[in-house]
Amino acid sequence: MQFKLSKLLSFNAGYVDTASFLALHGLFSAHVTGNFVTLGAALVSESQTGAWAKLAALPMFCITVLLVKVIDQRFVTQQNSSYRFFLKTMFLLFSIVAVCSYFYLPFPKYDTAMSFTVGMLLVAAMAIQNAMHRIHWAKESPTTVMTGSTTQLMLNVAELFSKSSDEEKYQIRQRIYPILPTMLSFAFGCAVAAVLYKFALLWLFVFPPLLLIVIYFNRENYKKA
Repeated sequence: MQFKLSKLLSFNAGYVDTASFLALHGLFSAHVTGNFVTLGAALVSESQTGAWAKLAALPMFCITVLLVKVIDQRFVTQQNSSYRFFLKTMFLLFSIVAVCSYFYLPFPKYDTAMSFTVGMLLVAAMAIQNAMHRIHWAKESPTTVMTGSTTQLMLNVAELFSKSSDEEKYQIRQRIYPILPTMLSFAFGCAVAAVLYKFALLWLFVFPPLLLIVIYFNRENYKKA
């Protein structure tokens, strides 16, 4: 059975982002925008929960994306594709996180060497997914940050009500159809992560490497350029 790759990737992003936010006390791993807000809040609070991890998230994200591009260029020079290599790298990072978190969860509300390491590995893994989207999945809707997708969806819906011809409405619906499943998959991933955090904490980060196996076997099921 094949799954649409964009749905799997968006589920993964929602799951990992929610899992990291809950388990690492406010760390966003799939995108870095929220870390600026939580970092500001941590710096003025008495506990400064996870401040170092939030501070390091942006440089880790940037360095990882930079390395992805450099490595991809090396593959291109050798007339090869980096696609499988980076999927395997994500699997490796998620597997390390799964093993470490199984023995150290729940993490305390302050920075420790293990919680910091797990956080940075998650940020690196999701930075790879972000970079791969620009390199390999450019025709697909974004799978990690839903702000742009939500904005575009609402603009399309508004435009749908303002158009009169069936042809125009058909074209608008064709733009809506790829976005909505991605958003729903992201939300579903968030919900599943929250449930596992509540009822099966030790297995919280075991799920992402298993999902990467499914992603790997469905890696060609996406819109080609």
